[in-house]
Amino acid sequence: MQTDTLTPQRTALIIVDLQNDFLHPEGAYARGGANNPEAVALPERIAPLARYLKQTGGLVAATRFTLWPDAQGEPMISPHLKSLRPFLRRGDFAPDSHGQANVEVIRHFVDVSVNKVAYSGFFNTQLDWVLKKAGITTVAVCGIVTNGGVASTVRDAHMRDYHTLVIEDGCAAFKRTTHDTAIADMASIATITDCQSLLEQLGS
Repeated sequence: MQTDTLTPQRTALIIVDLQNDFLHPEGAYARGGANNPEAVALPERIAPLARYLKQTGGLVAATRFTLWPDAQGEPMISPHLKSLRPFLRRGDFAPDSHGQANVEVIRHFVDVSVNKVAYSGFFNTQLDWVLKKAGITTVAVCGIVTNGGVASTVRDAHMRDYHTLVIEDGCAAFKRTTHDTAIADMASIATITDCQSLLEQLGS
C-alpha cells in the first residue's frame, strides 16, 4: 500500500529493539541459541531511512528493551519472559551495557532512545512526550519482533492518533508465517509500506 505524501520534519522512524543482546553474534540471544537471521539483516536495510530522516530534519527514535537489576544486581525478569528465554542471566540487557545498546549500524542515526520493560515502546516511557514535543504527526515503525514489540508499539501509536506506518521489510519475527500474519493484522490500523517506497514518499 502506498502512503500519502509525507513531510520529513513531521515524521519519526521508530526502531524497535535492534539491540546487541538481540542481534550481535556475542549477544544474549545468540548465546542462548535464539538466533534470528532475518532480524540480523534489518539494520542495514533500515539505515538509509534513518540517515535520510536525520538529514532532512525528521526524528529517529529507538526503543531498548531493558532488564533492570534488583538490589542484588540480578535482572528483574517477568515470569513469562523467563519461561520463554531461560538463558537470560545477570548483565543481559542491563542499563547502559553493550547488550542493551542499539546495534552499531544504526546507532549514530538515533536521536532519542527510550528504555522499555514491556512490548510497547509507549508503555511507561517518554516516547509520546518526545514525539509530541518534536511536532511529529507520522510514525513509521520497524524492528523486532513483528508480532511483539512492533505490533504493540503500532497499536499504541494508533490509539494516540499518530498517522502510523509499518515498514514490512523493516520488521522480522522468528517465523515468516508469524511475521506475515502480524503484518496482515496491523493493516487494519496502519499503512503497510516498505523501505524503498517510504524513501520515495519522503522525497529522497
